[in-house]
Amino acid sequence: MFSLHGRRAVVIGGTSGIGRAIALALADAGSDVVASARSRDTVDATALEIEAAGRKTLRQIVNVVDRASVEELARRVDAELGPADILVNAAGMTKRVPTLDCPEELWDQIMDVNLKGTLYGCQIFGRGMIERGYGRIINIASLSTFVAFHEVAPYCASKAAVGALTKSLAVEWAQHGVTVNAIAPGIIPTALNRSLLETPRGKELLMRTPMRRFGTAEEVAGAAVYLASSESAFVTGEILTVDGGFLASGVNQ
Repeated sequence: MFSLHGRRAVVIGGTSGIGRAIALALADAGSDVVASARSRDTVDATALEIEAAGRKTLRQIVNVVDRASVEELARRVDAELGPADILVNAAGMTKRVPTLDCPEELWDQIMDVNLKGTLYGCQIFGRGMIERGYGRIINIASLSTFVAFHEVAPYCASKAAVGALTKSLAVEWAQHGVTVNAIAPGIIPTALNRSLLETPRGKELLMRTPMRRFGTAEEVAGAAVYLASSESAFVTGEILTVDGGFLASGVNQ
């Protein structure tokens, strides 16, 4: 079960944090994997890890807010490895700022990366999947797809929209053999948030997690392997939370 042998996966934003863990997990499950991001160094480093797992890959940087860049990624994958069966949209950004003080430029930047970048990936890779009658698309949502967090309104708005986009595309593309799902990770320590998690705010997030621990990127990656596999063939339009019970919890003792 959960074998991805013979499949080809693209993970956009796949060279750090949760995206990297997903890329490596897909490779371990048997898929060839292209992990792409903006940094040449991290793209090269992740490609070496994928090759060490015995899988084929490419080294291609991508800027998710540039449609031509995403189209070039798809063109190279199609020409050199074969059409992508699996797409993971894992690129994202956030910045904490009071909403009254949020400049329009920052709002647009966060919406472009988190929402428009996800749309570009879905459109560009999804078209070929629809033509072939098979595809697995996995978007990275957030706890803020469902609940608000303090002073990150642009991020919350963008991730709520990613959830809505996921469901909309699932409904549109189900008849074409393409499933579209999302994963909403709980609190996962990464290089971007590790310092925050050591503050009183981080202690509150830990207190609100019934498992009384934060998750790992590898635990999120396990959910991605399931959604990428044939075992999830009847699952579409789902936003799967991997959060240690965070959203289920009311008042913790």
